[in-house]
Amino acid sequence: MSGSANLVNPKGILFLFVGFVFVGLILAKLQVAGVGLLFALIFGSVYFFLLFKNPTIGFYTAIGLNFVILGIGRYVQGLPLGFAIDGIMVITFLAIIFSRFRERVDWSPANKDITILAAIWLGYCIFQIANPEARMIEPWIAGRGIGFYFFFFLILTFMLIDTNKKLDTFLYVWGTFSLLATLKGTIQMLFGVDYAEQAWLDNGGAETHVLFGKLRVFSFFSDAGQFGGNQGYAGVVFIIYSMAKKGLTKVFFLTVGILGLYGMMISGTRGSIAVPFAGFMTFFVLRKNVKVLSVGVIFVAIVFVFFKYTLIANGNDQVRRMRSAFDPNEPSLKVRLDNQKILKGYLASRPFGGGIGHAGDKAQRFLPHAFLSNVATDSWYVLIWAELGIIGLTFHLIVLFYVIGKASFKVMFVIRDPITKFKMSALISGMAGIMLASYGNAILGGMPTALLIYASMAIMSNPEIFEEDLNNKKTELISA
Repeated sequence: MSGSANLVNPKGILFLFVGFVFVGLILAKLQVAGVGLLFALIFGSVYFFLLFKNPTIGFYTAIGLNFVILGIGRYVQGLPLGFAIDGIMVITFLAIIFSRFRERVDWSPANKDITILAAIWLGYCIFQIANPEARMIEPWIAGRGIGFYFFFFLILTFMLIDTNKKLDTFLYVWGTFSLLATLKGTIQMLFGVDYAEQAWLDNGGAETHVLFGKLRVFSFFSDAGQFGGNQGYAGVVFIIYSMAKKGLTKVFFLTVGILGLYGMMISGTRGSIAVPFAGFMTFFVLRKNVKVLSVGVIFVAIVFVFFKYTLIANGNDQVRRMRSAFDPNEPSLKVRLDNQKILKGYLASRPFGGGIGHAGDKAQRFLPHAFLSNVATDSWYVLIWAELGIIGLTFHLIVLFYVIGKASFKVMFVIRDPITKFKMSALISGMAGIMLASYGNAILGGMPTALLIYASMAIMSNPEIFEEDLNNKKTELISA
């Protein structure tokens, strides 16, 4: 029946009348707020309709929200924004189930060895609730993502990102927010921070983000370390990924990559330079080409000599701070090593660690006077060691090296399609860079890097499906 025919129907007229009355009451009672509420209801209804029709939208939403959620927290106080990612993930799982309501959901794409490892890791994280060293449940809730996000986002990625088109869209979403992050960081560097960011600096952020009167750019991220590390990550992934592209798409990926490295530089984060160093070296090795490897080693050596043995461009604050990362006598490095010695003595009798959420600066809002709350962890691996003990750290490293090792083997000896090789190499190289940089900063488990790494781990663990997708398209073109 057509829309006009429905209006002739008395029920249709009544429904339309009730709708107008409802909208009128909202606008009359709430005025400007009512207009906002009305638009929110309309947008929300359309969004959830599309999400339940195509659950992959939920995956892309989580990636985008993952970038800005902490930045939004500087402007909107008092709301439990930290649970927004959880909510999107739950809704996306429901959308997968309801989108295939008339048939049984096939979860077999997620039945992989990495999923089993992630389940064991999740179990160990849940066990941490009973850790005798843990004082409160609230820190565990705040740190829940370390186990839950890894496991459930892996499954979502296996279930939803199964074609090259979806993989490219994931990179487009990531790239768009990376560009916005560099733009925001550049504005901070050139024009200063806004009122909300200044309030964050005044409440303690300035201690680590204003050094010698110079701002360490943090964009809309949690801190400069996360901004610098993540932008270096984007630089590696997108420059390599661009090698699988042509035309305007190649220009887009190259632009994201180059501006990502620029964002890394203006962050003033010394440890982030490890991302492109390790990332590009990993890529050169994956190519299995002596000439490419030789050129790559020479290029990396030149960059190393530039920072380590010259004073070129030392008048630039960002270059000078990056250069200090190559100084073995740098004071902050000594402080970190001293802190690790302190933790080593404390954790010697605590193989399960001190409990999730119980270590480092973030634990001070729950346990300001606890021992682990007052020893800086800095490194991601030191944080895992402090919170989950030597058992947790050992298993965590086994998972990381297993995933990147198996994926590298597949790229070098199993996958034959060159485009798939470039795409998987980009993700592997980016992860390698983050793994190395996370020794100096807690990058790997923070937003937005964590979800990007978890999604990448799932994708690089299953490269065959993307190679098969390309081969099927080539077959279709030939037969057509």
